[in-house]
Amino acid sequence: MSDAELLSLGTQVLWAAFGLGLLFGAIAQRTHFCTMGAVADIVNIGDWSRMRMWVLAIAVAMLGFNAMVALGWLRAADSLYAPPLWLWLSQIVGGLMFGFGMVLASGCGSKTLVRIGGGNLKSLMVFIVLALAAFATLKGITAVLRVNTVDSVRWALPAAGQDLPSLVAAAFGGSAAQHAGWLGLLFGGALAAWVLMRSEGRSPDVLVGGLGIGGVIVAAWWVSGRLGFVPEHPQTLEPTFLATNSQRMEAFSFVAPLAYSVDWLLFFSDKTKLLTQGIVIVAGVVLGSAAVALVGRSFRWEGFRGVEDTANHVVGALLMGIGGVTALGCTIGQGLSGVSTLSIGSFVALASIIAGAVGALRWQVWRIERQA
Repeated sequence: MSDAELLSLGTQVLWAAFGLGLLFGAIAQRTHFCTMGAVADIVNIGDWSRMRMWVLAIAVAMLGFNAMVALGWLRAADSLYAPPLWLWLSQIVGGLMFGFGMVLASGCGSKTLVRIGGGNLKSLMVFIVLALAAFATLKGITAVLRVNTVDSVRWALPAAGQDLPSLVAAAFGGSAAQHAGWLGLLFGGALAAWVLMRSEGRSPDVLVGGLGIGGVIVAAWWVSGRLGFVPEHPQTLEPTFLATNSQRMEAFSFVAPLAYSVDWLLFFSDKTKLLTQGIVIVAGVVLGSAAVALVGRSFRWEGFRGVEDTANHVVGALLMGIGGVTALGCTIGQGLSGVSTLSIGSFVALASIIAGAVGALRWQVWRIERQA
């Protein structure tokens, strides 16, 4: 492959990722897709509708990703979520921090971008603080703290990866690709059945949000792992995934990509700062959400109510930025993209995020009752 062909392919990957970002933002704005909102609906009013939407998205992502693994198109080991070295303590601590923070900040990273598209200035502040905290945890002062504490506690697994197909292959023989098909069908099918067994799981919003967001995640895996995969880069002569910050196969995530987006904007004149899939997806989500908000006449400017509201959002953004990098992802990065690979680390991170969110919601109720 020539340099010109490589550049052209990289451009195709970026446009495809941007288009998927637009679609994600439009669907999330239209259906009110929100992980924090789903957990809050259950804790506060006992409504499981948005949780069923989110679980349906997980089911679709699982089915699609593992079907592509079974076909030999993708490998979970090529992603950030399924290396054989399991940073279990990082995922627990980071997940708890992220979950608590997203409640304080009125939503996770993806919801922050969707709310920015709808005119929410509070979310713009959350975006900036989250991005700076995430960058510091990737490469700055909190990165040093992370590496020397929770990241030092790790478990080397005996398999080629921490995804369930690889673990089953190591234990019982066969290849990860052979096991991915039936495991993806088992887990994804069970989740989809749980969603659809109740009438609230078959409502238009749940179906559009779940099928749409899940389908976007599957398409993102194909774009990064199939379209953007170069078996032999003409300069390094090594396998390469084009236009990714991690140099691995990537799907949707909204912590590190926010940090890289701010970095790209601040150092725009630096020619070494290149656009990546994560950066264009961030832009696409905001624009897709804004388009739906404007067409639906739901766009409106919204600011902070006071000092306490501001403090909650700033602290929440800090917790999300630090916790999201530490946990290797957010409600979308670990909760959809990561879980779709059947990575045990992603399941642990997701459980920790939900636990942190429930803890924050209980704390908010306790504060209200105490003040009353």
